[in-house]
Amino acid sequence: MEIPKIFESEYRFCLILWETEPVGSGTLVQLCRERLGWKPTTTYTVIKRLSERGVVKNENAVVTSLVTKEQVQAAEMDELMEKTFEGSLPAFLAAFTRNRKLSAKEVDEVQAMIDRYREENR
Repeated sequence: MEIPKIFESEYRFCLILWETEPVGSGTLVQLCRERLGWKPTTTYTVIKRLSERGVVKNENAVVTSLVTKEQVQAAEMDELMEKTFEGSLPAFLAAFTRNRKLSAKEVDEVQAMIDRYREENR
């Protein structure tokens, strides 16, 4: 399943949804007003747009997501990797670590991920 493109403001909306779902649209309007400063019409427009793209479902004024946070993050990373680094994970990691100091714990976590990947794909 291809994950539809989710833009920045839509992603901020989805963060609220993922945290509270299933949630009534009225409650969602209130949360978006408090956290994002949105007017009710903005929230309803985003719900409608995301519903049309298959990201959320709005049934009987109850909104639920049809994609997970992890799926959206993975799709965004795939797009970034392809667009910016020509699909090269080593190029991405080189750019990421060039200007950022990783802690020993972070390096260990990355190494553990690589080790798990190798084990699972033997």
